[in-house]
Amino acid sequence: MMMEARVRSTSCWIVRTCYVYIMASRSRVLYTGVTNDLARRVNEHKRGLVSGFTRKYRITRPVYFEEFADIRDAIAREKEIKGWKRLRKISLIESRNPTWEDLAENRFSFFPLTPFCKAGA
Repeated sequence: MMMEARVRSTSCWIVRTCYVYIMASRSRVLYTGVTNDLARRVNEHKRGLVSGFTRKYRITRPVYFEEFADIRDAIAREKEIKGWKRLRKISLIESRNPTWEDLAENRFSFFPLTPFCKAGA
């Protein structure tokens, strides 16, 4: 069961979820990152707003992600995955996304902040 980090905002609780994600280019060059706003970050990669490696190699397709309630756990997982050999990363991706589908386009919507309001709020 995933524990959730919550921030009090007036009469609502906002759940802040962190994500470790793997992006790929069409030729399957891989990039692993961490963020607290997956939709924004994927959009930045897709639009080429992230300078450096991802823009240079046109890495624009999210192919894998994991959710975390604690940023420290997400960072630790990102470092773990970055330390893996390429074949192990491919196995991880294909365990959930065997066709390397662009997850942002077809499979789901990203909701990094979910409000939980008290009754009568």
